[in-house]
Amino acid sequence: MKVSAEVFNPNAVSEKSWTAVFADLVKARLTMLVLLTTLVGFYLGWHGAMNFVLMFHTLFGTALVASGAAALNQLLEREYDAKMRRTASRPLPSGRLQPTSVAIFGGALTVAGLAYLAVLVNPLTSVIGAVTSISYLFIYTPLKRVTWTNTLIGAIPGALPPLMGWTAARNELGGEGWALFAILAFWQLPHFFAIAWLYRDEYAKAGFVMLPNIDPDGSRTAHQSVSNTIALIFVSLFPFALGISGKIYLATALVLGAGFLFCAIQFSRQLTMQRAKQLFFASIIYLPLLLVALVFDKLK
Repeated sequence: MKVSAEVFNPNAVSEKSWTAVFADLVKARLTMLVLLTTLVGFYLGWHGAMNFVLMFHTLFGTALVASGAAALNQLLEREYDAKMRRTASRPLPSGRLQPTSVAIFGGALTVAGLAYLAVLVNPLTSVIGAVTSISYLFIYTPLKRVTWTNTLIGAIPGALPPLMGWTAARNELGGEGWALFAILAFWQLPHFFAIAWLYRDEYAKAGFVMLPNIDPDGSRTAHQSVSNTIALIFVSLFPFALGISGKIYLATALVLGAGFLFCAIQFSRQLTMQRAKQLFFASIIYLPLLLVALVFDKLK
């Protein structure tokens, strides 16, 4: 891959520790979110005394799969990442790592993770992990350069980790597991539309087709942000309706949803950087608090 002089820094390796480089490669913060939602799915799905060994196997296998997919995603998007300031310092566009090494590393982690889950957890969880990786890498990733609906499609692999946690605990799909999937899917949409609005110029420069890039006045972006937040509030009631969590969770979900919706409406009325940042921060406050309420008020 050709890298411009502005991006490539021959002293890059010395300026950043290898630990930090590989943390960037596996998207450590995103992977931690994947593991958190997987853990919540496992905890909610488990009956009786907690099986910490199985929990460990679930999280370790999922971490391998998520890390491998993150590395392979950066391999596929390295030329585009080099064009955006927010991603130009990633290991591949910065020249810290080479494509062949990342391909071997990412592929090995993904295959090892799927095999680990199949043997030490259950085949169903491994299959869902495979669907997650394939849809993320070979459907969502290329669609980012074709249609803005990539955001809607990308919410699917992003929402599968809690379902993996559920199937790891139950070895079956169920309405409760799909409820967790729905919460994560709809949460991602206003979260990402806020990011897409903040970085719309960079996405356009890199050749990514995001809704704000084809929506100059922001009306469609505003509508999508508000409508999907309303949908999120609706699906967030499913755990209570299905008997997973109780009234404390219900009250928390309604309060958090109201605050999230308020920020989405404010963003729709004033399509400014400040309102987009407020919506983004509302999203990253909403999800962990909702998950804590789910765990705290678990009924079965």
